[in-house]
Amino acid sequence: MSTLAPRFWETKTLLTLSPAEWEALCDGCGKCCLAKLEYEDEAGEPSGMIEFTSIACRLLDIKTGRCCDYDNRFAQVPDCVKVTPESIERLYFMPASCAYRRMAEGKPLPDWHPLITGDPGSVVRAGHSVRGRVVSEAGITDEQDYLHHIIEWPNAEA
Repeated sequence: MSTLAPRFWETKTLLTLSPAEWEALCDGCGKCCLAKLEYEDEAGEPSGMIEFTSIACRLLDIKTGRCCDYDNRFAQVPDCVKVTPESIERLYFMPASCAYRRMAEGKPLPDWHPLITGDPGSVVRAGHSVRGRVVSEAGITDEQDYLHHIIEWPNAEA
């Protein structure tokens, strides 16, 4: 982070971030790696109503809360969420604490964000990391199990 301009997120837009700034904006919480359930409306169309589960992508190391193969995640998990400046506004299911979502909505980064604290551990201490709070999808054998893993904490406001 030392090569980044101080408080760059306050002076730039998502579209003007460098690749290094873009990556630094991610707090590493792992919430976007959680399985989500989306309900359908009466016509069978997606309703926009999302519930998070405590079931994490098979690539997420549940002890660290980090992707095991970040560079190759899209090849290994075709439905991995690809967050870009162009896609963030369509990704309505991103948690309220997500720095990309917050920036797109004109909101400040939360006090616990590593860019503010200088400490990646601040995400865990603030209760916004999935680390140690989830199970891997690799251990889920029945689709009905997803219903037993619905949780509310991922979408807590920052």
